[in-house]
Amino acid sequence: MMAENAYLDEWKTAIGKDTGALYLAIVEAVARSIRKGALQEGEKLPPQRIIAARLGTNLSTVTRAMAEAQKRGLLDATIGRGTFVRINAGDGSWRQTEASVIDLTMNSPPLPREPSLQTMIQGEIAAIFRHQDAQSLMSYRVTGGTQQDRQLGAQWLAPMLGRRRASDVLIVPGAQVALSAIMSSLLRPGEAVITDRLTYPGMRSLAAQFGYVLLGVEQDSEGMIPEALDALCARHRPRVLYCTPTLQNPTTATWSLARREAVLAIARRHQVQIVEDDPYSLLLKAPPPALAMLDPARVIYVATLSKVLSPGLRTAYIVLPGADVTRRIMSGVRAICQAKAGILDALVSRWIETGLAQQCLRSIRDELVQRHNILRQIMGERLPESGPSPHVWLSLPEWWSSADFVAFARRQGLALVPSSVFTVSGDPPAGVRLALGSAPDLEQLRDSLVNLRSVLEYRPAAGFSDIV
Repeated sequence: MMAENAYLDEWKTAIGKDTGALYLAIVEAVARSIRKGALQEGEKLPPQRIIAARLGTNLSTVTRAMAEAQKRGLLDATIGRGTFVRINAGDGSWRQTEASVIDLTMNSPPLPREPSLQTMIQGEIAAIFRHQDAQSLMSYRVTGGTQQDRQLGAQWLAPMLGRRRASDVLIVPGAQVALSAIMSSLLRPGEAVITDRLTYPGMRSLAAQFGYVLLGVEQDSEGMIPEALDALCARHRPRVLYCTPTLQNPTTATWSLARREAVLAIARRHQVQIVEDDPYSLLLKAPPPALAMLDPARVIYVATLSKVLSPGLRTAYIVLPGADVTRRIMSGVRAICQAKAGILDALVSRWIETGLAQQCLRSIRDELVQRHNILRQIMGERLPESGPSPHVWLSLPEWWSSADFVAFARRQGLALVPSSVFTVSGDPPAGVRLALGSAPDLEQLRDSLVNLRSVLEYRPAAGFSDIV
């Protein structure tokens, strides 16, 4: 084995001398072995765990290196067969003409390290089918969830809402379904919704689809400015206010208790219904009280598992202020999606009941704290203070516009979200949103942020534009 895979010793020597990213050093070592003929076309590489052991590195680094080598045309990999040197890999055609893209756009939580999400799903699905009837799990479900599922949902949301009745809670397949059902039940096309000047892109999409008019309120470091909100309400007499008071997307602004009470007072004075979108509060160990806890009669509350556990669970909760509104929103949910998948309902409820959901949440929270620590080490004081959110807002130097910065970063292999995606009114500010949860591991996040810092510090020539 040692003689056959002698090139691995050369790889170890080469990567020990390389001062750049370790996974890229492995890719270059693969390329050199192919050019020298130490690796032949069609030759099978050892398993990645063996490569990692021989190189003295971790498996995730080798996995990333092999994936990058495939992108460059050096290797082919097939599940069940292994990894092979690609035919014609040695003729020079493997050389990239563009940098591979590191995606910092997808705003989702990182996978928990312990417990393993895959292990959790496999074990719990088997347990569910052992204890529940398959026909019931795979048939049409009651809209809004069963009484037991709704009770467990109320239990899950208690840190933000306090005690709520199960009858106040509806369970739907995702926050976008929840918002669509709510808005279509409250508004007619052409009517106005007040929101932050920089707001969740899903709300912009929803408004475009249903024909609502979005009115953006100016923001400060804490979020929506009460005086600006009061003036906008007096001028336009809107029926609905949409907001994210905790770790707002994209800015991560979090309202103080005084700010929450001020906004609620304005909403009461102008008879405005509040729709509170709260995807992130459970990422905080001590989340602030939701608006729906401070004024249950005024606020329709939406929370999702997509940002605190996994988007794949397709579970969101709507908490409603009364029976009449509940009936209207229930009709909206039924018209849009009928009901959630029974197997996902059963999985989520079992996780909450057994404590696995809380365990998974703690793991994700700890992982995000580590990611924010890396962010601080690399980006320094460029970023405002925020809790362990899966996203952060990066204000740009005066020489960059958001559009130009995103275009230039793309050329360097970084995918970012420009401010125009979030802007409701006025010119898009010079800033971008970074998604910290999309990197598979801490090492890849660190590499991404080091690259980002170099792009941020670069001063383009006068007149730079990506438009031709």
